[in-house]
Amino acid sequence: MTQSGHRCPNLISFENRRRPKPSEDGRVRRRDFIKAITASAAAWPLTARAQQSPSTIRRIGILFPESKSAAEARGLLEAFRQGLKEMGWVEGQNIAFEYRSADGKEDALPKIAVGLVQMRLDAILAEGTAAIQAAKDATQSIPIVMAASNDPVASRLIATLNQPGGNVTGLSLQSSELAGKRVQLLTEIVAKLARLAILSNPTNPSHALAVQQMRSAAQSFGVGFAVVEASAPDKFDGAFATITTLGADSLVVLPDGMFFGQHRRIVELTAASHLPALFPEREVVEAGGLIAYGPSLPASFRRAAVYIDKILRGAKPGDIPVEQPTKFELVINLTTAKALGLTVPPALQARADEMIE
Repeated sequence: MTQSGHRCPNLISFENRRRPKPSEDGRVRRRDFIKAITASAAAWPLTARAQQSPSTIRRIGILFPESKSAAEARGLLEAFRQGLKEMGWVEGQNIAFEYRSADGKEDALPKIAVGLVQMRLDAILAEGTAAIQAAKDATQSIPIVMAASNDPVASRLIATLNQPGGNVTGLSLQSSELAGKRVQLLTEIVAKLARLAILSNPTNPSHALAVQQMRSAAQSFGVGFAVVEASAPDKFDGAFATITTLGADSLVVLPDGMFFGQHRRIVELTAASHLPALFPEREVVEAGGLIAYGPSLPASFRRAAVYIDKILRGAKPGDIPVEQPTKFELVINLTTAKALGLTVPPALQARADEMIE
């Protein structure tokens, strides 16, 4: 009723609506119940599909200078996936990966990175300075996690370790202790070490600081020092000819994606030159190199999963400090040592994480 006492013609008169008889009321309730069950059953598959909708799956791009199969063989991707799984991210359920690699052709990385960033990714995982730089050049908005970088500050990938700034963070393989430790290891296994050669890639921006650190370490041990450069695989023969001319009695190969991609060739050249050589990666020693000493790459990839998790939960990459390695592996190939006429001291064998025979 309105205030004037007249009924509003647009309102429904509930008093005059016929109420169902008890039997009809029962049928109404049953009919409504059946409709509700039917609607629920129809909606359930939609709900289930909605829970697994592509929009709920986070997408991570993975950029390698080497092939995916090589990364798998080294246990890097499995370590990364396992690290994510421990924090609740399971491939195919709530996270998906887009793999891209340059198959050892680093000059292809910029174009590959551009294609990768067009895939509406939540973050990018990149290994090596060249791949990280390519990703950074391709995007300033998508977070980039460094799985392994030699010296991100010197390479200008980040501002500082504590405050990276921008869209890049992750793991650095650089440690001030590495250079001195590598020279020390060679002095222990090479009697009367007199002249040390360093194989460097002049296109790698992190090698300038690494060479400086190696020079200082060599001088502290009273060891002569020479830098030999190789910017591409076709430069190796000339580089090793120079090493022979210089009369070097040992070699340190600096960490580099191109070097690792060609490590079997480098091992062959060191064997042909009868040259004791120290490498950053254990895989090179497994292939016949003499000594490896450096950070554990699988451990680095596993730790990179923590960075991805933080970013997916809202952290800004520029605010997450970059970590330096805390675990180093020493691997010695006794068969190679014997072929070179070297005796590995028992004390050094005792400190090794692995001895290959």
